[in-house]
Amino acid sequence: MIRLRQATMLLTLASLLLLVTTGCPSKGSSESGGGTAGTKRIVILTNGDDPFWDACEAGAMKAETELELKKQGYSVTFDRADFTDKGQVDKIKQYGLQKDLVAFGISVYNPDSPAVANELRALQKRGVKVITIDGDMNREKYRDTRYAYLGTDNIIAGEELGKTAQFLLPDGGNFAMFVGNTGSANAIARMSGFVTGAGEKFKEIERLEDRGDRATARKNVQDALDRHPETNMLVGIWAYNTPQQIAVVKDRKIRDKTKIFCIDAAPASIAGMKEGNLDVMVVQNPYQMGHIGVRLMKALVEDDQEFIKTMYPSYSQDGENDLYRTELRVVVPDASSPIKADKFEKETVFMTLEEFEAWLKERGLTTS
Repeated sequence: MIRLRQATMLLTLASLLLLVTTGCPSKGSSESGGGTAGTKRIVILTNGDDPFWDACEAGAMKAETELELKKQGYSVTFDRADFTDKGQVDKIKQYGLQKDLVAFGISVYNPDSPAVANELRALQKRGVKVITIDGDMNREKYRDTRYAYLGTDNIIAGEELGKTAQFLLPDGGNFAMFVGNTGSANAIARMSGFVTGAGEKFKEIERLEDRGDRATARKNVQDALDRHPETNMLVGIWAYNTPQQIAVVKDRKIRDKTKIFCIDAAPASIAGMKEGNLDVMVVQNPYQMGHIGVRLMKALVEDDQEFIKTMYPSYSQDGENDLYRTELRVVVPDASSPIKADKFEKETVFMTLEEFEAWLKERGLTTS
C-alpha cells in the first residue's frame, strides 16, 4: 500500500514537471510567435519579390551587423509581399499581432489603399515607428500614416532617364512604357518624369502593366510592338521589365531600330548591356535604402534626434521636409556611348558599366 502511494506521488510529480516544461509558454518566445521575449523587432516589407530587393536586404543586414543590433536586443526581419494590395494588408496585420514589433518600414504597392492606410495607422497607435521606403503612400491623403519617406526621388529618376533619349534619338521617337502597376506612386512619378525629361520630340504610344507577372510582362512588349510598329523606344519602369524587352527585341531581330531604356539593374539587364542589347540604365541604390532604413528606424525607436536631424533637418509633414533622397546613377555601356554626363543633375552619378560593376563588387552585390 505504501509502495502504491509512493508510485502515485511520483507519477503526479512527473506529470506536473511535464506540464511546466511543455504546457506553459517559455520565456524565449512571445505570445504571437513573433520572436524572443524582450527583443525589439525591426521589419522591412517590400511590394513584391524582385532581385532589386536582394540589394536592399543586404544593406539592412549590414546595418544590423555594423550596429551590433542583436547585442542591443534588436532583430531585423526582411520580408517580401506579392505585388498585391491584399498581400501587403495581410502581412501588415500579421506583424501587427507580434508584440515585439517596434519599427516597420514598407515599400507601398498601392499608395491609395485605405486598407493599408488603416493598418499603418493602427501600428502607429500601438507605438510602432512607421516609415516608407522606395514606395510612399499618397502624400495628399495618407501622409500621416508614416513618419517619413526615404528612397529615390522617382520624378527625378524618370527625368534623368528621359534626358538620355535626347542623346540616343536627337530627332525624337515613339515610346511604350512597361511596369507592374501603373497606379503605384513610384511608377506614376517615373513615367511622368520620363515624359518631361524626354521632351516634345518624343511621343508616348502607351503604358502597360503586368501586376508582377513575368509572362504578362513579356506579352505586353509583344502586343505593344504588334499594335504600334512605329514604336522604337521601350522603357522598363520596374527592374524585371527590361529583361522581357531585351528578350522580345532579340527574338524579333529589331535591335538595330529599337532603343531600350531601363530603371534598376537586374542581373539580366546588366548581362544585356554587356551583350550590346541595352542602351542605358538609371540605377537606384536599394542597398542604401535598406542600410539607412534600419538605422533610421532604430533612431526613431530610441528618439535619437541627433541622427534623425541628419536626415530630416527641418522635419515636418509638409513639402519635402519628410522626404530623404537616396542616390541615383546613370549607367552607359562604355565611353563610346552618345550619352554624356553634362545634362544630368549634379547629385546624379554618371558611370560606365565597368565602373558600375566594380561598385557592385565592392559591396558584394549582383544587382541594384
